[in-house]
Amino acid sequence: MGNTSGHRSKPRSGSLAYTPRKRAKSSISRNTTFPNSDKVKLLGFPGYKAGMTHVLKQDDRPHAITKGKEIFVPVTVVETPPINVCAIRGYTKDANGERVVSEIWASDLFKDLDRKICMPKAPREMETFEKKIADGEIDDIRVIVCTQPRLIKLKKRPDMMEYAVGGGSVDEKLQFCKGILGKEVRVQDVFDNGNMIDASGITKGKGFQGPVKRWGIKIQGRKVNDARRHVGCIGPWNPARTMWTVAMAGQLGYQQRTEFNKRILRVHSMDDENVTPDGGFMHYGVLNSDYVLVRGSLPGPAKRLVKLRDAVRPPRHMPAGSPNLTYISTSSGQGD
Repeated sequence: MGNTSGHRSKPRSGSLAYTPRKRAKSSISRNTTFPNSDKVKLLGFPGYKAGMTHVLKQDDRPHAITKGKEIFVPVTVVETPPINVCAIRGYTKDANGERVVSEIWASDLFKDLDRKICMPKAPREMETFEKKIADGEIDDIRVIVCTQPRLIKLKKRPDMMEYAVGGGSVDEKLQFCKGILGKEVRVQDVFDNGNMIDASGITKGKGFQGPVKRWGIKIQGRKVNDARRHVGCIGPWNPARTMWTVAMAGQLGYQQRTEFNKRILRVHSMDDENVTPDGGFMHYGVLNSDYVLVRGSLPGPAKRLVKLRDAVRPPRHMPAGSPNLTYISTSSGQGD
């Protein structure tokens, strides 16, 4: 039977899951959640998005209809220069959530770090920090790291962020952090081929856009008296107000988004293989440091920072082992 009520049922245009759609405060995304891991290591690594290419690989997904066959896969190239571990930060948990208790900064800090922050003049003693752990004042430990974009000739000013550390106990995490404090960490120390990760970043900014592009509403017919690319009615007589769910024009893009369960197909060192295409990546250039190949697309334009972390909710059926890549395209993105 058809609809006899006289009203048509149509899903709303555009998802309200990401509201309000306003500009992000920073071009660097914020990660406040990290997975639980018994392995003592950093639970994430930053990189700069270089561009996309494609590979041919043997399909190792357990339930795919093309299992064992060679398939075409688009990949994103993320350049990951070594990071420098600047400080160790201790947290405690109370009724309001997590709160910073103390920090220990490295004695020999990265030379470009003064472009980002005011360098601490009198660092705290490690003995005081360890005593707070023994007294139970510190419940968790994280590290503050900074990138080294000068190594890839991108810019001079580093980016700073915080990453959690895996491990069973706070003492175990502290011993690991003391070993890497003030030293460089490479992406090979954090991720392996075939790891499942989450990637977060700030999307491309598209400026002020209308409701058709911003929400996907229907373009009105040619016989309307007013404009066609607008909302036909923004509210009823009762309630006599404009609802917040009405599709309106406004900012589109430049918002934080997280892509869950992306797979690292290859962790490369520049000594292994250079996948820079002929003429370089569009709007980026050539690769000068370590890089990773991530299956699929990632948020943001070229040169923007992308944060990679271990997957917080990995899929149930994960391919085992390292993927077998048979071909990596280095064709020019500018055409012949």
